[in-house]
Amino acid sequence: MSVTPRGKEREVKNIGGASIDGAPVAYIVVLAAVVTALAFIPFSVVMASGGSFPMNQGIFGLIGWVLGPIAGAVSSGIGALIGVFVAPHTAGVWFVTVIGAVVTSFAAGVMGTKNDKRKSWWIGVVVVTVIAFAIYVGRAMFVNGIRLQWAILASFVNWSSLLLFILPTRNLVAKWIGSKNLVFVAIGLALGTWISFGIAHTIQNAFTYTMFNWPEEIWVMLSSVIPIEFISRCAIGAVIGTGVIAGLRAIGLVKPTEAIY
Repeated sequence: MSVTPRGKEREVKNIGGASIDGAPVAYIVVLAAVVTALAFIPFSVVMASGGSFPMNQGIFGLIGWVLGPIAGAVSSGIGALIGVFVAPHTAGVWFVTVIGAVVTSFAAGVMGTKNDKRKSWWIGVVVVTVIAFAIYVGRAMFVNGIRLQWAILASFVNWSSLLLFILPTRNLVAKWIGSKNLVFVAIGLALGTWISFGIAHTIQNAFTYTMFNWPEEIWVMLSSVIPIEFISRCAIGAVIGTGVIAGLRAIGLVKPTEAIY
């Protein structure tokens, strides 16, 4: 162009179509379907309460970063709920499964939010998680007599996720996911998946441990098994998430209002 544009730069936004919290309903439905599809694929056995973990646990955080906290929670919750019925072999305790999906996406979505009205939402996540951690580990030690060292080791993923969420690492995760460098995107997705699912895992355990009260022998086993499971989730989130984000950027779809990618 040989003519220099004059006047104030204007931002063009898509205002057509139904949306939830700035995310098109079509996106929510599609990602809910992906969550349901991945619910059919187990990747690990649940040592404490039986059953198996579905692969969709690796993408709950991704959905929060793509759609935002509210739309992401809705999408993951719907997908997980449908998965409970169509893939019961990975459902576990059904309501705990759904809670985990909702909380993971919400916690991921509030990381590094640019919405000034939501800057303090992470504090609410921290408060709920601290209460859940106290219920979970407190019951283990003071009701069921689990020794301190095993309570600390087996809950490593829980308290480490909480600390990383409280620290500026949650904003660093958002910065990496928003980077143009896909290497940083992958690292951000992996670390963010550890943090966001760790938050949800803590809240889930407040329910499941109250129900099952597994003995110290299970805590000893979990101290080495759970970190491996979390690394698997991080790998799933990084591999699938990097491809999804690269694809979304390449085809230029309308970006949800609260997305950070």
